[in-house]
Amino acid sequence: MLIGDVARRSGVSARMLRHYESLGLVQPTHRTPTGYREYSGADIQRIFHIESLRSLGLSLREVGRALDDPGFRPSELVADLVRQTQERIARETELLRHLRRIEAAEPAAWDDVLQTVSLLQALTSESAGKRQRAALSSVDEAQVPVEALVDAVLNETDTNVAGALRWALAQTGDAGLALLAEGLASPEAEVRERAVRVIAELATPAATALLHDALAGSDLVVRRCAAQALGARGVADAVPTLIDMIAEGVNDVDAADALSTLAQDPSLAETIAAGLVGRLADGAGDLARRRLAQALADIPGTTATRALARLSDDEDRAVALTAAYILKLRDAR
Repeated sequence: MLIGDVARRSGVSARMLRHYESLGLVQPTHRTPTGYREYSGADIQRIFHIESLRSLGLSLREVGRALDDPGFRPSELVADLVRQTQERIARETELLRHLRRIEAAEPAAWDDVLQTVSLLQALTSESAGKRQRAALSSVDEAQVPVEALVDAVLNETDTNVAGALRWALAQTGDAGLALLAEGLASPEAEVRERAVRVIAELATPAATALLHDALAGSDLVVRRCAAQALGARGVADAVPTLIDMIAEGVNDVDAADALSTLAQDPSLAETIAAGLVGRLADGAGDLARRRLAQALADIPGTTATRALARLSDDEDRAVALTAAYILKLRDAR
C-alpha cells in the first residue's frame, strides 16, 4: 500500500508518516520499482500502535521505547502518565475555577479584570498581612466573588486573617450561605468549625436556620459554637448545650452570657434555672458547681433564688461564698 493510501486509511498525514520514518519509528517494508514507499500489513499495524500510544500522552521517543525495547516495563510509564495527567487536571481545574471567579465579578473593563486577579492572588498569598489586606479591601476596591471568600475563610489558619474574611463575608449577606453549608459537611473538623464561625456572624434568618440544623449535628465543637450564636438570638433550643458548656468549662463565660440573654424571656427563665439546678444535682465536681452557681446569678425567678440559697450552705466554701454573694446582690436589686 502506497503512502497516500496509508494516509487516507489511517488518518495519519503523509508528512507525519515521513516524520515517523525519519525517527525510525516505522520503515516501509518495500519500495516500488519507481522508488515509492510501500507499506505492508505489519507496517500499517505498527502505525496504528504508534497512534494508540500517542493517544495516551506518550512522546514519540517513549513510543519508540515501548515498541522496540524488550525490557520496557509499561506499568512504570503508565503510572507516570497517570501522575502527570492528575497534575495537569488539577492545574486546569484551578485555572477554570479562577476564570469563573473573574467571570462572576462581571468586569466591565480590563482594569477591573486585573484588579480582581490581583485580589484573588493576594487571598492565596503566603503573607498573612497580604491576605488580611485583600480580605478587608475586597468589599470596597473590587468585587471579589463570594466563592473565593468562602474558599479562603474555610482554609485560613491565621486568626486575624480569618476575622477579616468573616467580616468581608458578613457584608455579602446570605450570598455564601450555600457554600458554607457544604463546609459544615466537610470531612475535616477544622473546616466545619471555620464554617460555623462564619455562619454565626451572619445575622439573617437563613443563617439562624442553618445554625439550628448544626445544633443537632454530631460535631461537638460545631454544636457549641451554634449554641452560643443561637442563644444570643433567643433560640431556646440552645439551652441544654449552653448548660453543658458551663458544667464542662468550655467557653463557660460566653455560654452564661447567652443563657442570661435567653432568660430575659420570663417563660424561659425558670426552664434555664431548672436546667442549671439539675446539673448541680447531677454529681457535678466542685469547679463545675462554682461555674453553675455563677451562671445562676443572671437568671431571674424563684427557682434560681432557692437554688442559690441552698448553695450558700454548700460544703465547698468557694461555692457557698459565691452563692451568698450573688444572693446579696439579688436582694440589693
